[in-house]
Amino acid sequence: MSTSLKLNIDKVFGFVSKDKIYANKAAAEANVRTLYEKTGVGSDFTGWVRLPSSITEDQFQAIEQVAGFFRKEVDVVVVVGIGGSYLGARCVYEALSDNFWQMKAKKGPRIIFAGQNLSEDYLGELIELLDDKSYGIIVISKSGTTTEPAVAFRILKSHLEAKVGKAKAKDYIVAVTDAKRGAMRTLATQEGYATFVIPDDVGGRYSVLTPVGLVPIAAAGYDIRQLVQGAVDMEKATGPDVPFEENPSAIYAAARNELYKAGKTTEILASFNPKLVFFSEWWKQLYGESEGKDLKGIFPASVTFTADLHSMGQYIQQGLRNIFETVVSVSGTDKHIAIAPDAANLDQLNYLAGKRIQDVNRMAELGTMLAHVDGGVPNIRIEIPSISAYTLGSLMYFFEMACGISGYLLGVNPFDQPGVEAYKKNMFALLDKPGYEEESKKVKSRI
Repeated sequence: MSTSLKLNIDKVFGFVSKDKIYANKAAAEANVRTLYEKTGVGSDFTGWVRLPSSITEDQFQAIEQVAGFFRKEVDVVVVVGIGGSYLGARCVYEALSDNFWQMKAKKGPRIIFAGQNLSEDYLGELIELLDDKSYGIIVISKSGTTTEPAVAFRILKSHLEAKVGKAKAKDYIVAVTDAKRGAMRTLATQEGYATFVIPDDVGGRYSVLTPVGLVPIAAAGYDIRQLVQGAVDMEKATGPDVPFEENPSAIYAAARNELYKAGKTTEILASFNPKLVFFSEWWKQLYGESEGKDLKGIFPASVTFTADLHSMGQYIQQGLRNIFETVVSVSGTDKHIAIAPDAANLDQLNYLAGKRIQDVNRMAELGTMLAHVDGGVPNIRIEIPSISAYTLGSLMYFFEMACGISGYLLGVNPFDQPGVEAYKKNMFALLDKPGYEEESKKVKSRI
């Protein structure tokens, strides 16, 4: 099955051989089967594997109906969530939005995110903004008790009810939560909110193609059917019947693991398009939470070029040689701007006259890749033809499948995140949460 995504690992072979990478063939193919057959560690959370092709017309229509209501009725939709309940939707929203959407007129509501931090100023300024806006809330939480989104939702719910009345407010709140249990499920049932289910077998960082991501993305007016179709095609291109040599996710997983064995312990996701900044944030959570455990894992970092060539570029070129780059390259653009000649040529740019900005950006990308490889930084290149709902769906599923394969190659459970609880226990103790009395004494004695 062919897709629009192209993977090139040629600039890795000077650091690890093709033979070493392809020696992972049997293990990688077995890992794909393990993911599909649910026989590996963490298999209770591999529902994302077949997810794209399992989404039904009824599910699309239910999401589009709620999204249509929001798009007709409100100025703003506040999406409340954190981690995987936030990053997938935000990365698609930011990638598909106009770079200057804040300053331009737009049909339909603006999407604003809350619950991803504990900043009092952020929430206070959001409330001030919403005072004279009509708005709805999409709250995304399986439990309803995760501190950051729970705090934000409590305040926003109270504000909305005071603004429009409790009876009306319930029509402007949608809960994406557990099917049967948890505080959010209980509240949604009591209050009569429209609800969508987070599947039990899909963890947060793999959940963008569930209602966790699809409801906010549809509310923003973007084509969730095309997003899912891109993922469906990549699901076919990376499935258990696809040989290693033709499976881009398997090859990428094998290449990065061989680089890790060779001492390249940090992977930098690079792009030359500012619309992909939040894509990088989504990717960092996906790989950081999945692989960073048991004292193992490639550290995920990100840069946006060419801006970061004037800051991080020096380190990448000549710093500690424990890094490799994966470049997400976008070959096409929506706009066309050529550089005009100038008689005075004071800026000495006439040699670029007639060239498009994209031509210059492309040469910057290729030149950077060669410079970094020469400087001891292996490069993996992933090319997509454009930024669209389809290509984003394809790219996200590509990385999800690669992450599952890679985690198993690394020898960890890529579907749990036990380390995330450590800060919460300390925070709860410091805040004197009931049940943490003994822990509170211990933690406070260390401050």
